[in-house]
Amino acid sequence: MIADRWGVVDAEVAAHYGCDDLVLDPVLEAWRGVTVAAPADVVWTWVGQVRAAPYSYDWVDNRGHRSPRTVLGLAAPEVGESFTSSGGRPLGRVLAVEPGRELTGTVMGGVLTYRVTEVGPRETRLVLKVVMERGRLLAPLVSVGDLVMARRQLLTFKELAEASADAGR
Repeated sequence: MIADRWGVVDAEVAAHYGCDDLVLDPVLEAWRGVTVAAPADVVWTWVGQVRAAPYSYDWVDNRGHRSPRTVLGLAAPEVGESFTSSGGRPLGRVLAVEPGRELTGTVMGGVLTYRVTEVGPRETRLVLKVVMERGRLLAPLVSVGDLVMARRQLLTFKELAEASADAGR
């Protein structure tokens, strides 16, 4: 499908993610990934903050409100709580959590899994997989739109995690 991969390698595409257990026959599968020069626990902290704000293009996804640029000290994500927020309004639900490794949730008809994998002492892979089970005709458009928004989100998490790691040295 058009725009289904950005920043990922074949092994990451072939891997099994939490969203795969929830959507067995997807009409859309898309993967996005970045390498972050920060420890996995720092990256995980920022991923967990997706519950407070979308961290993509705030003027679109967050009703013009800037996503927080400091660690909020949120409790660990829990199944059933809101997955994200837009303009302070909760959206979606957390569906599964593997602490420090995977956060899976649903929002706007998609199921998303963020995976954090340490590849070195100060190097982490952050991969997002998005699946949808409905909307076969819209899937190519959703894939392109998601690429734009998810890319910005992952790059924002990368910048924030790297700055946090540098501050903690």
